[in-house]
This record gives sequence, C-alpha cells and structure tokens, in this order.
Amino acid sequence: MLRLILAARALRAFTDGFVAVLLPAYLLALGHGELAVGFLSTATLFGSALATLAVGRWGSRYPLRRLLLAASVLMVVTGLGFASFTALWPLLVVAFLGPLNPSGGDVSVFLPLEHTAIAGALSGEARTAAFARYSFTGSICGAVGALAAAVPDGLADMAGIPKLDAMRAMFLLYAAVGIAVWLIYARLPAAHADAAPAVPLGPSRGIVLRLAALFSVDSFAGGLLVNALLALWLFQRFGMSLAAAGAFFFWTGLLGAFSQLVAPLLARRIGLVNTMVFTHIPASLFLIAAAFAPDFAIALGCLLARSALSQMDVPVRSAFVMSVVTPAERPAAASFTAVPRSLASAAGPSMSGLLFAAGSLATPLVACGVLKIAYDLALLAAFRRYEPAAEIA
Repeated sequence: MLRLILAARALRAFTDGFVAVLLPAYLLALGHGELAVGFLSTATLFGSALATLAVGRWGSRYPLRRLLLAASVLMVVTGLGFASFTALWPLLVVAFLGPLNPSGGDVSVFLPLEHTAIAGALSGEARTAAFARYSFTGSICGAVGALAAAVPDGLADMAGIPKLDAMRAMFLLYAAVGIAVWLIYARLPAAHADAAPAVPLGPSRGIVLRLAALFSVDSFAGGLLVNALLALWLFQRFGMSLAAAGAFFFWTGLLGAFSQLVAPLLARRIGLVNTMVFTHIPASLFLIAAAFAPDFAIALGCLLARSALSQMDVPVRSAFVMSVVTPAERPAAASFTAVPRSLASAAGPSMSGLLFAAGSLATPLVACGVLKIAYDLALLAAFRRYEPAAEIA
C-alpha cells in the first residue's frame, strides 16, 4: 500500500514541480500581469482548502479510495482546462475547482487523504519514517519536475514550436499524469485504504484546534511566497530565465528532499517540536537576508541555505499531528489542520501580487520570514513539554 501511495505522490510532485515554475511565465505569456499570478494562486489555494474541508466534514461517508480517484479526475480536468483557456476568469474557475499547486509543496486535497492511508497502515517510529519517505519522495520528484520547466524553452529553440504552445503541452502532460495517478489509486487495496472507520473530531478536538491555529499563521506566511511567486520575484528582480529558474528550483527541491531524511534522526535526538522550531527559524532568517542581498549570487546562496532547512519540519509535523489524536480521528485531524493552513495561505499570494505590481519586491520575503519566526516561537511555547515518546523512541 505504501508503495502505491509513494508512486502516486511521486507523479503528482513531478507535475507540481514544473507547474509552480511555469505558471507565472505562462500567465505573463498569455498577456496577464503580476496581479493575475497572485489572484490565480489564491483561487487555487482557496479551492483546495474548501475541498479539504469537505473531506474532513463528509469524507467519512465514502471509501478513502473513492475520494482519491475523484481527486485524480479533477487533476485531469484541470490540466485540460489550463491547456485550453486563455482568458483569466475561466482559468480562475479551473484553478479554484482543481488541485493545481502553485507552491511546490503539497497543499491539495490529496494530502489529508494520503496521510490518512499512511497513518492507518503504520504506527510509532515506522509512521514517522513513512512520513519522511513520503515527504522526501515529494520533494525529490518536485525537484526533477522543476527541471522540466525548461522543456518549453528547449522545444522552442530546437523544434521551432511556439513557446506558448510548448507551455500548453506541459499542462496536457499534467492531465496525462492525472490519468496515471487514477490508475495507481485504483490498485489501492481496500483492506488498507478503507479499514478504519473515520469519525469527526472528539477527544482530540482541543489540541487539533490549537495546532490548526498555529499552522494557519505559518501557512499565511508561506502563502506570501509560494514557489510561483518566488519564481516571479526571481524573474522581476534578476531577470532570471525560465530554464535557469527550473534549475534553481531543482536544487532547492533537492536540498529540501535530503533534509527531510535527516528530520526523523534529528527528532529522535531533540524531539519532534524542537526539530520543527530550531530548523525553521534559521531558514526564515536566510529568507529575510535574501530580500536585501546586494547581488544575484548572494541572494541565491541565501535561498539555497533556506531550502536546506525549511522543509525539515514537514514529515515531523505530520507525524506529530497523527500522534496526538485517536486512530479514528485521523482523517478529520488531517483535514482540520490542513484546511486552516490552506485558507490562510490562500490570502497571501494576492497580497504579494499587489506588492510586486507596486514595485515592492522585498516586502513579501521579509513579511514571510518574520511571521514564520513568530509561528515557531508560539509553537515552542505551546508544545515544548509535549513529546509523544512512542513516535520517536
């Protein structure tokens, strides 16, 4: 079962990797501006949040495998829609309804569903390690996908295909991957996927709501600088090409991927909460430094250093949430911690788009870093004495 989930995650992450880099360039090529990048990213994240909320509220009525198959169909429709439409409003509707991901990391409805499947099949340290493998797979395949963002430039140079048509072909590839993901989920064993009946939040409601509130602060900050907007910043600030941006996001993804393998080892030594906090704060400081970097090389160095640290909390956070609730509450907990994160992150891209359009390029980076540091300190204060020993021992 885990292999099937990881295979689907790998394919989805590959498409997320190139979409996050291509999206701003594609919208600019269609004649839309910086505001359109922000608005479309907001529509995508807001739609994903509502879909995740629906899963948390009503998902227990349906088999988990059926929900994953339905999400795969939406992925196919989304790719076809982006390849077909050029006006902003139809693209906004497709972005809202589909699982398109402008952030590079997974914020779609797939996330709580796959987390639930993993948590139901494993326990204890094995669960933490599985979440690390899940995050690593997503990061490494997302990094490779970022390299694929250079394909339109290559097709334009070598085959003479108009660049806009080459970009549209990438969204057709996104739809084709959605079909492959559907076929993988169709093989998911019902005995594992649908074993534990899910229930709404009960005994764990208090701690889940506290975590959701804190995670929403982190996600709002992250929404100010999703990968699509970071790519836009690099395009606007340094005139980076699409191919160079793809290479940059490949290396940032690679660093993030390998850092997530280290996370469970570090969590064993210093605890889940400390791992989340004491890797996240330096990453935010590097981001703030990049905003004021005097030249291109220093800015890239700061961003690469940030990438080596900023994703270490991802598998640890997932394991932490799954460890503080009862098994039957896990689907609801996964959704109710994901929903505020998605809703909060949805507000950020539009704000950053406005700031970029106004020529204030440094402000989103600084605001993102400062808010993330505030989140880390609040998380440490609230949960520093709480360590689920069974998860890390």
